[in-house]
Amino acid sequence: MTSSAFDTSQVKDKRDTINGRFQKIKSMAASRRAKLNESHRLHQFFRDMDDEESWIKEKKLLVSSEDYGRDLTGVQNLRKKHKRLEAELAAHEPAIQGVLDTGKKLSDDNTIGKEEIQQRLAQFVEHWKELKQLAAARGQRLEESLEYQQFVANVEEEEAWINEKMTLVASEDYGDTLAAIQGLLKKHEAFETDFTVHKDRVNDVCTNGQDLIKKALEETWRNLQKIIKERELELQKEQRRQEENDKLRQEFAQHANAFHQWIQETRLGLVTKAEAPSHASLLPTLQRKHQEIRAMRSQLKKIEDLGAAMEEALILDNKYTEHSTVGLAQQWDQLDQLGMRMQHNLEQQIQARNTTGVTEEALKEFSMMFKHFDKDKSGRLNHQEFKSCLRSLGYDLPMVEEGEPDPEFEAILDTVDPNRDGHVSLQEYMAFMISRETENVKSSEEIESAFRALSSEGKPYVTKEELYQNLTREQADYCVSHMKPFVDGKGRELPTAFDYVEFTRSLFVN
Repeated sequence: MTSSAFDTSQVKDKRDTINGRFQKIKSMAASRRAKLNESHRLHQFFRDMDDEESWIKEKKLLVSSEDYGRDLTGVQNLRKKHKRLEAELAAHEPAIQGVLDTGKKLSDDNTIGKEEIQQRLAQFVEHWKELKQLAAARGQRLEESLEYQQFVANVEEEEAWINEKMTLVASEDYGDTLAAIQGLLKKHEAFETDFTVHKDRVNDVCTNGQDLIKKALEETWRNLQKIIKERELELQKEQRRQEENDKLRQEFAQHANAFHQWIQETRLGLVTKAEAPSHASLLPTLQRKHQEIRAMRSQLKKIEDLGAAMEEALILDNKYTEHSTVGLAQQWDQLDQLGMRMQHNLEQQIQARNTTGVTEEALKEFSMMFKHFDKDKSGRLNHQEFKSCLRSLGYDLPMVEEGEPDPEFEAILDTVDPNRDGHVSLQEYMAFMISRETENVKSSEEIESAFRALSSEGKPYVTKEELYQNLTREQADYCVSHMKPFVDGKGRELPTAFDYVEFTRSLFVN
C-alpha cells in the first residue's frame, strides 16, 4: 500500500468494497440467525403448548366422569384415584406456569406471531382454569358420595343388628327351670348393655341422615335460587332483544311505508302526465322525474339493509307494515321501467313529429286509443285487442271466423310482433302507427306535387281546364265535385279555380 509501484487508490477502494460486502453478509447472517432462533423459540413454544393442551384434554375426560361409586368401597377407590389426580395437577402446575411465562416473554419481546401467541395463551389459561374447576367439583361430589355411602353402610349395619336381636326379644322361651331362667336373664342383661351402645349408634345414624337431608335441601335451595337468578337474567336479556327487534321493525316500517307511498304518488304523477298531450316541454319534466326515481335507489338500499338486519335477527313478522324488501324492489323496478318507457316514447313522438310530419293530434289519438284498449293497464295489447284498436283507428280489416287465416292482419303482425310473443307493447304500436302515418304523409306530398305540376307556374290552385286537359274525364269529374273553390289571401273566390292542397290533405287525413 505504501509502494509507489501499485495503484494504491484502486487497491484501497477494492479492499473497502470487499470489507463492506463482507460486513453486510456478516450482518445479514447474524440477522437471519436471530430470526431463525426466534422462529425456533416460537414453534417450540407452540409445540409445548400443544403438549400441555393434550394433557389437559386427557385429564378433563377423567374429571368430567359421572361415576361417583355405587357402594362404599367403590367411592373410596374413586376418591383415592381423585386424590392422586389432584396431586398430579398440583405437581404439573409449574410446567403450566413455565409455558405461560415463555409465552408472555415471547409476546413482550414483540416477536413474530404476537397476536396468535396472545390468543393461544388466553385459550390455554381458560382451559387450565376449567380443568381445576372440574377437578374441584368432582372432589366435592365424591366427598358427598362418600358421606352418603358411609351413611348407607351404617344404616345397613344397624338394621342387621336389629334383625338379629329381634329374634332374641321375640322368643317365647321364658325358661322352665330356675337355672334356665337365670341363664336367660344374664343374656337379656348383656342384650340391654349392647342395646345401649347401639342406641347411641342409631341416634348418630339418624342425626347423620338428618344432616344429609338438610344439606341436600340446602343444595337444592341454592340451585333453585341460582336457576331463578339465571332465568331472571335471561328474561331481561330477551326483553332487551325484543325491544331492539321492535325498534328495528318500526324503523323498517317507517321507511318502507314512506317509500311505498312515494312510489304510488310518483306512478300516479307519471300516469297523469302520460294522459296529457305530448309536448316537447314535457320531456325535461320526465327526465327530472326519472332522475328522481334513480336517486331513490339509495333509499331502497337502506330499506334492504334494514331487511337484512331483520333477517339476521330472525324477525319473520312485522305488524307495523305489510310491505317487504322484495316487493318494494319490484315496485321500484317497475316504476323505473315506466319512467324509461315514457321518456323514450315521448322522445320518439317528438322525433316523429319533427322529422316525419306526423301531427301532435295524431300521436295523441294513437296513445289514447292504445290506453283505451289496454284494459288491465299492463302497457301492452294482445292480438285481439290490437286488432280492435286498429279498427277503431279506421283500418278496414276483414272479419274472419275464429281459426280461419287472416293474411292481412298477419302481415301487420309480421311488423309489430315478428317473434309472435302474443303481445304488442306501446313502443311497438307507436312505431307501427308512426311508420304508417309517415307513409301517408309522403304519399300526400307526392300527389300535391303532381297537382302543382298540372297548374301553370306552380300556383296553389288548379283550374277546371287544367284538370280536364291532364286527367281522364272520370278523374277530372271526381276532383271538380270534391275540391273546394280556391280562396285567395283577401278572401275572394277565384272562378273555376280549385284548392288542391286542402283537397289532398283532407283526403289523406280521412
